Amino acid sequence: MIAEIIMVNKICHLTSVHPITDIRIFEKECSSLAANGFDVTLIACGETAFEDIKNGVKRISLFVPVNNRLNRIRQRSKAVYKKALEVDAEIYHFHDPELIPTGLKLRRKGKKVIYDSHEDVPNQILSKEWIPFYLRKIISLVYAKYERLKLKKMNALISVTPSLTYRLKKLNPNTIEITNYPLIEEIQPDNRKWGKSICFTGGGIAKQWMHANVIKALDSTDGITYEIAGNIDEAYFRELAKLKSWSKVNLIGKIPFNQVRTFISNSSVGIALNDYNANVGFKMGSLGNTKLFEYMQAGTPVICTDFILWKEIIEKYNCGICVNPRDISEISNAIQYLFYNPKIAKKMGNNGRNAINNSLNWRSQEIKLIKLYNILIES
Repeated sequence: MIAEIIMVNKICHLTSVHPITDIRIFEKECSSLAANGFDVTLIACGETAFEDIKNGVKRISLFVPVNNRLNRIRQRSKAVYKKALEVDAEIYHFHDPELIPTGLKLRRKGKKVIYDSHEDVPNQILSKEWIPFYLRKIISLVYAKYERLKLKKMNALISVTPSLTYRLKKLNPNTIEITNYPLIEEIQPDNRKWGKSICFTGGGIAKQWMHANVIKALDSTDGITYEIAGNIDEAYFRELAKLKSWSKVNLIGKIPFNQVRTFISNSSVGIALNDYNANVGFKMGSLGNTKLFEYMQAGTPVICTDFILWKEIIEKYNCGICVNPRDISEISNAIQYLFYNPKIAKKMGNNGRNAINNSLNWRSQEIKLIKLYNILIES
């Protein structure tokens, strides 16, 4: 509990894209605010309409069926705004770029508004495959100009990674960085069999995570299984299934979040090979994705992309190996090194877990979040 909390009548978090169970929004931000004495409501869109109270947070799920992206933006934004007015909070904290107009309307009604940018959207647009390639740069530039005009009107902005913080501060000086560090959990006994399998876990199994290169890296190995948890579309499945070492892959499919930690903890190595792309700042990388931290928290050594931000963490805490995700031989050498040196792998895993428990955890970010809210309340 953080001392000297200044009470506020109502705070309302809004999302039209993320699920009501979203870890950053609900488990971290909303739950932390509620635990520190704030009256918190979370409005989201889901498969069913319901209201409940969990972790001290009043959760309102809206059922707004849509059949395309444009309808989602129009219909869900409209529904979220209508419900937000009913809540009549003092501070509104929204999490999706499509809700920027909603935030502006709330500002005009005298409300204090925070925009929590989970992604660097102009860069993200450049890597959106559903947008025709020849239109991406134009749309990115138009959206960047839109941000420059609109975000300066918000009371505060929140970023998840240094490069995005730097850019947003130019638009609105009241910008803070709240990194997606994990919640501290009770440490469980480590009973894994070192040298058993490598793993990847994610909501979606996509090309950007370089699965083909990981599987190709297994061509020169024996006894190593690549276990993958998450959703995969049929076209990408067929592409991967043609590879020589596909027989070494165990495709588990999607698993409940409460099983993710167990899945990672049973593996000898966690794979986080995100390709260089605009969405993560190419070689700079981003701290917005939690995969690296999830592996570290579970005591699992990491093989990850040599992004500058990730490499700083890996080298500082000696908790894994950074490689070029496009270099199959580098990937293969790293996998074999950790598999055939289980004592080193275990030491790296312990180093990562200690780093999370001692410093890279949500408590440090919670303090910054509460401080921001108190400043807005007093202003």
